[in-house]
Amino acid sequence: MNDAPATPIGRTLSPSEMVTVMSHFHRAEIARMAGWRDRIDRTSNWAITVVAAMLSVSLSTASAHHGVLLFAMLLVLLLLWIEARRYRFFDVYRARVRQFERHYFAQIFSPQPDFASDWLLIVGESLRTPKFLVSQRVALARRLRRNYIHMMLILLLAWILKLSTPSLLDKAAPVGFVGTLREAVSAAALGPVPGLVIVTLVAILFAGLLAVALLTPDDNGELSFGDVHV
Repeated sequence: MNDAPATPIGRTLSPSEMVTVMSHFHRAEIARMAGWRDRIDRTSNWAITVVAAMLSVSLSTASAHHGVLLFAMLLVLLLLWIEARRYRFFDVYRARVRQFERHYFAQIFSPQPDFASDWLLIVGESLRTPKFLVSQRVALARRLRRNYIHMMLILLLAWILKLSTPSLLDKAAPVGFVGTLREAVSAAALGPVPGLVIVTLVAILFAGLLAVALLTPDDNGELSFGDVHV
């Protein structure tokens, strides 16, 4: 019994074979992109859950230490780092899918007579030597601007409220705000670490986050072609 001749690798495909390959590959890349998109959403959901839980714990009773909110900030930063890494993987597969949508399917549905692009070479090179398209810093900046800067600011405002409201620090304290800024800074102490040091570290942290979010150069990704983005 003779084996069927092997199909030569790299041979020119017929038009029908090319359409089949393109459709299956596009479907596979969408599945991979959707998988990483789901991981990104899951991380964001974890961060929202952390923020909600820590706010509930810290502001519901005066016995809760303000350090709970600082710990929540650290957890959210950890989740931000994880999500930025996942976003870099997602961006690779999204770019491939968008190449198909922009240069292949769009030409089928709405042909442009002067259209010319080497998008197949770009996709082929991405398959041959996969590379991240954005740095970790750019990914951090994008996720900060989209989601995490709002969560961090909520935690910061809750922390300031905790420190500036004596009744949230001591059950016996009168309702109202502290009389001076010095009292609020003193209340920020963590064990042997003075409150001024803690406040300074928090200020540096948020200055760094704002710098990353606002000063990181970005080509805006899909915003270069439309208003829809992730």
